[in-house]
Amino acid sequence: MSPTAYPATSGAESGVAGGWSGFGTLPGVKFAALLCCLVFLVLPVLIWLLVSYNRFVRQRNGVHTAWRQVDVELQRRHDLIPRLVETVRAAARHEQTTLQLLAEARSGAVAARASHADAYAQGQVEQRLAGALGSVLGLAEGYPQLQANRNFLQLQYELAQTEDRIAAGRRFYNGNVREYNTRIEAFPSAVVAKLGGFRPAHYFQVEQVHVRTPPVVGYGPR
Repeated sequence: MSPTAYPATSGAESGVAGGWSGFGTLPGVKFAALLCCLVFLVLPVLIWLLVSYNRFVRQRNGVHTAWRQVDVELQRRHDLIPRLVETVRAAARHEQTTLQLLAEARSGAVAARASHADAYAQGQVEQRLAGALGSVLGLAEGYPQLQANRNFLQLQYELAQTEDRIAAGRRFYNGNVREYNTRIEAFPSAVVAKLGGFRPAHYFQVEQVHVRTPPVVGYGPR
């Protein structure tokens, strides 16, 4: 029995088949190589964008946290002032104008806090309040009865402690703002800030009220 004979494949047909095989393989290799290049180029950029964005979020939250610490001390200052006004009014009846200015400045500062004013706006009203508070505290030099008043000395001590904490909180807050704003302005992090909608924060600019600490032992918190 003779073996089955198969028709011979012509050279032209072989060339065509080989051509189609090469045509299907070569583009696939090129595409895979191009895909790998894109992954190696784009992936590090995406990772950097994600890390930079998350750092902005942490810094912005840090600024908000630092401001809340300042706000707590500002509220304490606002709470102490009415008691100070009543104490001074009883001993210095001829200083009603000075006391009225302090009361008005406090009202403006309280209203700004209630409206959730930013650090710049709050700093403006607190600056006015600091000036009025300093004027009232300075009245003690001309009224010996105030210097001997236990309530006044207690308030003076508490205000001195509060002003120190406000100053410390202001420095901490402004330090956080400085680092955050620097990244917003610097390249290339400025690109991430623009894409992510991160805006510069305001500094809290206000002078510290210098309160003389009473030189009497026993006026600390009870």
